[in-house]
Amino acid sequence: MTAGRSSTAKGGKPATGGLSCYITPAGIAAMRTELNALLRDERPRIVEIVSWAAGNGDRSENGDYQYGKRRLREIDRRIRFLTKRIDNAIIVDPAAQQQRDRVFFGATVTYVDERDAERTVTILGVDEADMTAGQISLVSPVARALMRAAVGDEVRLTTPRGDEMIEVLGISYPPLP
Repeated sequence: MTAGRSSTAKGGKPATGGLSCYITPAGIAAMRTELNALLRDERPRIVEIVSWAAGNGDRSENGDYQYGKRRLREIDRRIRFLTKRIDNAIIVDPAAQQQRDRVFFGATVTYVDERDAERTVTILGVDEADMTAGQISLVSPVARALMRAAVGDEVRLTTPRGDEMIEVLGISYPPLP
C-alpha cells in the first residue's frame, strides 16, 4: 500500500483547472443530440406557438404568448450553454487509455472506505456525472482523491466530515477499440 495523497492543491483549494472540459465520445454525442433537438424541433415549435399567440391580440393577458416567450428564452439559454460546452470540450476516449493499471479519466474504480463499504464509480466529465448510475465528475472529491492511484493504494479523501482513507480494490476501462 502507498501512503495517502491529498486531493487539494496548495492553499487547500480544489485543483480543478481545465478539467471541466473533459468529456467522453458518448457524452459529446448526447450533448449534440440535445442541441440538435432544441434547434430543429423544440425551438421552431415554440416560435410557431408564440407567433400564433401574438396574432390573438392583447399580449399582456395572453398566457400562451407569455409562456412561449419565457420558454424561448430558456431554450436559447440552453442552446448557448450547449454550444459553448461543445466548442470547449476535450473529447477523451477512455477505451484508448494506455496506462490501465492506474486511475484516469473514464476509469471504473471499485474502492472500500473506512466503514468497509464497497463502492464502484466511473469517473466522467462534469456534464456526464450521474451519481444514481455510479458516474461521478472528474472534479468531485472522490475522483480527485482516486486519480493516478493503483490497485492496493490507500488515498486520502477529504470530505465535510473530515479526512477518510479509501483503498482501491479494482480499476477497469472500456475494452480497446
